[in-house]
Amino acid sequence: MSPETWGVLLARAAEKDIDRLDPQVRERVARALRRLAKDPHAGRLVKLKGRPDLRLRVGDWRVLVELDAPRHMIRVKRVLPRGRVYER
Repeated sequence: MSPETWGVLLARAAEKDIDRLDPQVRERVARALRRLAKDPHAGRLVKLKGRPDLRLRVGDWRVLVELDAPRHMIRVKRVLPRGRVYER
């Protein structure tokens, strides 16, 4: 891993979410996470109101993440369809 690249850590719930995706959607999510790891501050993340999470849009899917800047780590919490991600 180069100094500019951030690591990506999947929570168990995110692993399960990804396992359930269609192969094409799974690949799109993987590509989006690779791009995010190269530059997490490139403007693709949106802060969710009232929550510490950030979201990355991948088509109709939303990837909930937290950034750990001191460790250069992206923690993927969930990968959910657009409608379910905003439920509490």
